[in-house]
Amino acid sequence: MAGQPRERTDEERARALEAVRELIRWIGDDPKREGLKDTPRRVVDAFLEYFQGYEECPETYLQRTFEQVGGYDEIVLLKDIPFHSHCEHHMAPIIGKAHVAYLPTDKVVGISKLARVVQAYARRLQVQERLTAEIADCIQKVLEPQGVAVVIEASHACMTARGVNTPGVSMTTSRMMGVFREDHKAREELMKLIVIK
Repeated sequence: MAGQPRERTDEERARALEAVRELIRWIGDDPKREGLKDTPRRVVDAFLEYFQGYEECPETYLQRTFEQVGGYDEIVLLKDIPFHSHCEHHMAPIIGKAHVAYLPTDKVVGISKLARVVQAYARRLQVQERLTAEIADCIQKVLEPQGVAVVIEASHACMTARGVNTPGVSMTTSRMMGVFREDHKAREELMKLIVIK
C-alpha cells in the first residue's frame, strides 16, 4: 500500500532476483554470462530506488507550514522540477519537469517540500495525467490555498524508444484548481510566469 514502508523478506528478494534472471533468459541471453551475473541484483536494487514513492506519504511533506509571510498573497511557483517516473503500461521511463504553483490563503510551505511531493508521486508506476492530478490534489487538500496549478512536460520512452519510435516528442498535462481554473486573469498570469526564462 502506498505510503507504508515495509520490509522485504529474503524469500521475496530471491523471487525478484529469479524473475530478472528469467527475463534475461526470455529475451535470449544468458544470465550466467560474465556481464550479466550481477545484473539481477542491480535491477532489484534499482527498482527499490525507482519506486520508493510507494514508501512515502506525500501529504506529510506539506504538514509544516509558515504563517508569518509578511502579508504575501501572490502566486508561489516552483518551476522546472525534474523528475523520473515509469509508465504503468510498459514500465518504461517517463522523464520530465513539473511546474507547481499555488495561491496561498494564510500559510505557505517550504519550497523543497513541493519538489518532494512531485518526487514521491513520480516514483511510482504512473500515467502522466494521474501524476499531474495527484500532485495538485495533494497540495489542495493539505494547504487549502485559493488555487493550485500543476503543469507537467515529459517524454515517454514507451513512445520514443519503442512502438511508434518518435524521439523528441513530449507531452504536456495540466490541472488547474480554484482561482487558476475560475479566474482567467490569474491563469494567464501563471502561464506567463511559467514561460519566463
